[in-house]
Amino acid sequence: MRRAVLTVLGVVILTLAFAVLPSAAQEEQAAQPAGANAGLLGLAAALAVGLGAIGTAWAQSRIGAAAAGAIAERPEIGGLMLVFLALPETLVILGFLIAFFIIGRI
Repeated sequence: MRRAVLTVLGVVILTLAFAVLPSAAQEEQAAQPAGANAGLLGLAAALAVGLGAIGTAWAQSRIGAAAAGAIAERPEIGGLMLVFLALPETLVILGFLIAFFIIGRI
């Protein structure tokens, strides 16, 4: 019980630290030129799309294998399996949207 309380307290302290520290460092960041972080923002955009694509590929590989087995047993659920295969694509779209917003800050 005591360990759970300490864990929750640690998470709360870390969350507050990460919420307060960027606002404290914001004044120092204003002195930098506009394009100083362009490389890091480009890397962040690439990671948003790349990791989203990797997650989607992993999910679709699992869903595809399960769908093939399910359709072999019950062919009438083919349309439903197509919907299940399309759902992970939203992860790539979300990653692209985040990258679009990040690139807009460059």
